[in-house]
Formats: sequence, structure tokens, C-alpha cells
Amino acid sequence: MDNRTEIRDFLASRRARITPEQAGLPDYGGNRRVPGLRRGEVAFLAGVSIEYYTRLERGNLAGASDDVLEALARALQLDEAEREHLFDLARAASAGGKARRQPARKQTIRSSLQAVLHGMTGSPAFVRNGRLDILAINNLGRALYSEAFVRGEQQVNLARFCFLDPRALTFYPAWEDSANTTVALLRTEAGRDPYDKALQDLIGELSTRSDEFRIRWADHNVRLHRTGLKQFHHPVVGNLDLAFDAMDLPADPGLTLTAYSAQPGSAEEDALKLLASWAASQEQPASGLPRQAALEPGPAKG
Repeated sequence: MDNRTEIRDFLASRRARITPEQAGLPDYGGNRRVPGLRRGEVAFLAGVSIEYYTRLERGNLAGASDDVLEALARALQLDEAEREHLFDLARAASAGGKARRQPARKQTIRSSLQAVLHGMTGSPAFVRNGRLDILAINNLGRALYSEAFVRGEQQVNLARFCFLDPRALTFYPAWEDSANTTVALLRTEAGRDPYDKALQDLIGELSTRSDEFRIRWADHNVRLHRTGLKQFHHPVVGNLDLAFDAMDLPADPGLTLTAYSAQPGSAEEDALKLLASWAASQEQPASGLPRQAALEPGPAKG
């Protein structure tokens, strides 16, 4: 991924979605050659010269001050995730070749973190990296994501599962939203670490093998994924609407702990208890991955 191209396409895509009316600018009519704001209009709103903004949009964010970046974020009406992405792109531009020379970070899961995960017996939980590799998962989490582990992989990548495994279309009832979120998270990570070779390879693989991924990747959307509601359809317990919380781990930069929960007394809480019983009934082979359902699928809820 080329940082200058990423900057150019991101700024141009944000500019294209804002009309003069939305920006509070007068519209004098006539034919506009671009669907959104012109470069000069963005420059005016950000309080910089059109020559300087043009240079920025051509991919040269190196050396741009925080004040300029904040002005751009306001002019382009960026949300929190987009603003952070803009600053990530600027940091990568300023680092230049230095970032390329940094050795790859080895991501390991501390034993104390493993213990925390496995102590969360009532909540499906896992630790992932920015590429959406599941690096550690508790028993209930593995049971919830059994469709992703069905092929026996020791390490599951949620992006590959979403776009390359047909089971995902049933597992995620709101597949479109899951797909959009998956791509937005990878795009966010690409802004943070554009020289991650494994991330580049993953994006190249998904772009080559999935039209759905390639179309979404071209939108340059980013997202913060901290809390919300996630829908699942599990082959054993049926439909589940679970709240999730995703927490960055300060002691483990680049890693995120995601945990799901159900309202007390809800059908989802009962379903999680059934899922835990199902998980406990599974024979654990040497790989540590559960066999497919030993119980008959229960009736879908909802």
C-alpha cells in the first residue's frame, strides 16, 4: 500500500461526499464537474491556500501540523474514526522510510491474559490483532465461533472467514453490515501500519478472491469498533443478538480484547448457557478445536 495514494484517495473520497449546501457554502448553480466540494472550497473552509491543499491531497501530508490536520477534519466533516485515520496517515507520511525499516512486531499472548480469557466463563471473548487474526479465545468464544473454526485452523482470520467462507453468510444474519465493518477495520489498521507485510498480503488476497471485498475497499471507509450489538445465527442455539465491548490492551499494543454479553433473564442468556453446555460436551482433540455439534440444533429464536 502506497501512503501517498492512500492519502489522495481518502481525502478525495471525503471531499466528494459533501455538497456546498452541507458545508454551508453558497451554491451559484451551473454544472459542477465534481459531485462534492471543489479543492478550492475545501481550502477555503480549512483556511489554507488552494496550492497547499492541492499538495496535501496529492498525498504529501508529511510535516502537516496538527492545526492543519484539525482544520482539514473540520472542513471535511470527518467523524472520530476518520479524524484518527487522517492523523495516522500523516504520521506514516512523516515517518517515511523509517517505518519500513522497523522489524515486524511479534505478537504473543501473555499467560495472565490467557487466564483472564478463560476465567470469563459466561461471556464469549477473544483477543485479536489489527489484521483480525484471533490470537486467543476462551471456550465459550470458540463455541460461538465454531463455524469459523470448522476447518481446523489453529488461527482463524475473521476477514477471510467473512469474505471467503460461505458459512459466514448464514452465521452473520446481517452479513452486509459485518462485511462493511470488517473492511473498515482493515482500512483503519492500514492507516496505522501501512508497512505491515502480513496485512498487505491479506488485503491483496481478499481483493483478488472477493469482489465484495474489493468494492468495499475502494470506498475508503474507516470505523471505530468499541461497543454495539452483533447478530449471529449459530447452528446449535439459533439466533443470538449479543452486546459487544472491544477494548484495546495498553500493555499489548495492537491487540484488542472483545467480549460478548447478554441481558440477564433474556433468551440470549439462556442460549449462551446452552452453548456452554454444548461446548463442554464436545470432545477436545489434540488441536484444542471442538468437533461439530453433538447436540441437535435447537429452534432458532427471533
